[in-house]
Amino acid sequence: MKKRFVVVLLMLLALVATACAGKTAAKRTLVEGDPYSDTQFLMGTVVTVKIYDKDKQGALDAAFARVQQLADELTVNQKGSEVDAVNKNAGIKPVHVTPSVYRVIAAAKHYSENSEGAFDLAIGPITSLWHIGFADARKPAQSEIDERLPLVHYPDVVLNAKKQTVYLKKKGMAIDLGGIAKGFITDEVVKTLKAKKVTTAIIDLGGNIYVMGKSPKNVKKDWNVGIQDPKKPRGTAIGTLPASNMTVVTSGIYERYLKVDGKIYMHLMNPKTGYPFDNNLMGVSIVTKKSVDGDALSTATFDKGLAGGMAYIEKLKYADAIFITKDKKVYVSSGLKDKFKLLKDSGYTLATLKNKGVSLCRCRYFLSSLKFARNLRVSCRLRLALYLR
Repeated sequence: MKKRFVVVLLMLLALVATACAGKTAAKRTLVEGDPYSDTQFLMGTVVTVKIYDKDKQGALDAAFARVQQLADELTVNQKGSEVDAVNKNAGIKPVHVTPSVYRVIAAAKHYSENSEGAFDLAIGPITSLWHIGFADARKPAQSEIDERLPLVHYPDVVLNAKKQTVYLKKKGMAIDLGGIAKGFITDEVVKTLKAKKVTTAIIDLGGNIYVMGKSPKNVKKDWNVGIQDPKKPRGTAIGTLPASNMTVVTSGIYERYLKVDGKIYMHLMNPKTGYPFDNNLMGVSIVTKKSVDGDALSTATFDKGLAGGMAYIEKLKYADAIFITKDKKVYVSSGLKDKFKLLKDSGYTLATLKNKGVSLCRCRYFLSSLKFARNLRVSCRLRLALYLR
């Protein structure tokens, strides 16, 4: 009986080993030559999808169909969209939305809270006033901004998960998902391609790049992703980093802007001032697994600036960032220090942030070990305040 049990056990182990080996040995079947590719102008930006798997050309149609569907539902610039319906009923009644729309609005609300308003989904009254990126873009009067700014208040966006409704408490409020929609749609395209058994692809939604699988040149190597130069045309890199099943989302001051009296106003709006962000940042690239996260974080970090943005990113376990300043310096978060490579002829230089004051751990050490902690506690707090600015 014992021998029979051992034989059966060995047979089972052999089957498991064979199955695992088969799974490991499975190979991709890629196209020879150029990938299946399509480029369309949607949502006011250029959308490109490239598929490297053999006989998966039909997946392109499914991918672009999904982009178009979500664009129609999420845009604020198209009458009849679900977001348009939510905004029209501001201060009147909750509006029921489809599952996809509810999920992206819920994500936008989450990042509004998580970033403490640096990203605010209720920015609509301000973005529609400036309308940067459209033919009627203009710099509004201060009185117009002052009138609308109180309406930019994400806590007044009420979500009901059970009923799947969205309600804006005050008349005149408006949500604008422009700072997160492309990321959400990118993730949905990834799901669509995976459902079609695609293993190797590139998705590019106007700066939201997702690389699926491993490099088509070598199944054991990651893709080599270029980091956009914010002052140059799309596709010009200042450096590279390896990535697989990851997204790189870049926001820059020269993507969409308005120029008035020689001054450039970028399209990303500061929810606190009603004006475009105006600091030393020229571009921010977020590296993470989900593009919806990268999209929201790129806006939030712009608001917080270099030091605040870096501190914010370092607290997150699922994202890294590359900051490019107007003086052509590049700062990378800790998770990318051994991965990011700056191109020699880029014209940029790598830099590191200087610590202001003592670190939090040193403060705690001194406070716990020294008896005269009262005076030291005051000194440590002052230094720590400077450090966290």
